[in-house]
Amino acid sequence: MADFAFTRQDETSVAAETTKIVPLTCHGHSRPITHVSFSSLLASSGTASQYYMISACKDNNPMLRDGLTGDWIGTFIGHKGAVWSARLSEDATLAATGSADFSAKVWDTFTGETLATLQHNHIVRAVAFPPQAKPQVLATGGMEKKLRVYDLSRATSEASPTNGVNGTTTTTNPADASPSYEIGDSQHQGAIKSIVWSRDPSIITTASDDKQIRWWDLRTRTSIASHSIDALPGSCELNAGLDHNPEGTLSVAAGKNVYFFDGARPGQLIKHIKTNREVASVALNGEARRFVTGSPSDTWVHLWDWDRECELETGRGHHGPVWTTCFSPDGKLYATGSEDGTVKLWKFAAGPYGLWR
Repeated sequence: MADFAFTRQDETSVAAETTKIVPLTCHGHSRPITHVSFSSLLASSGTASQYYMISACKDNNPMLRDGLTGDWIGTFIGHKGAVWSARLSEDATLAATGSADFSAKVWDTFTGETLATLQHNHIVRAVAFPPQAKPQVLATGGMEKKLRVYDLSRATSEASPTNGVNGTTTTTNPADASPSYEIGDSQHQGAIKSIVWSRDPSIITTASDDKQIRWWDLRTRTSIASHSIDALPGSCELNAGLDHNPEGTLSVAAGKNVYFFDGARPGQLIKHIKTNREVASVALNGEARRFVTGSPSDTWVHLWDWDRECELETGRGHHGPVWTTCFSPDGKLYATGSEDGTVKLWKFAAGPYGLWR
């Protein structure tokens, strides 16, 4: 962590102590990080919060960590290819991963058991759970250019032994035949890079390589809105909403652009900011009105003012492009994942928090 430095770009109202703290570095992966995401806030009392983080990596092995401290909890063993997407359910009891081995997997986060293996005909780039505890469905997408919704409650298969968290022997369903249905048959003209389940469980958003963001209504299985973007999507995530909007704000990185959409109104663009460099990932803290970006062209973490659309600070510490960023559910830290194979946690709160004492 000694190689870290923050360069001040502008005087802001953000307290200096919140931004000049050395980040926590989470080691363990051996190849580039492709995706990091947090669970919802499970408990919070004063300065004590509880939530979890999962990281996807090209080393085939997604990892579960304590979101506040970055402490390693377990590694899910079973994929045979790079893992491109990893998400946790609202209550963190389930994890889902999408891989280059043409499968998505659903895991029990307590035992490491593989609850379902969903076979596809091509690389799975994105997975998403609905906003509920113990979800019974999972959305997947990828190089097949198909948005699928799987019914996990009806998974039937023959069990066989395999490896779970930490390499322990568990039971899995390698030939899982969970029933599924496709949303928007043949409408995606490019690979699906991201799937986001809105706070409304009937609405799903996709970002695809045909340079389109689409909103889908699961009740009618049709597109209800779309928006063209200027380049291939890098990231697409639902963040804490601006002005305390409980439906959140959808943040999209594409080329040298970042887009922010109203989480409550499908297709409604709030702001489009053009930057002077390529943007691989973006995450918004709506309450603080700040957002963070990573770039494929440098190794820095860039902190921005949402209102003034200017860069405030540069976080240095990674040794490769920053492909993925996300804020914790309480907004008091954010995580970044890099080509260098590490995940870093950056403090974004005044006063003591987590391990920053």
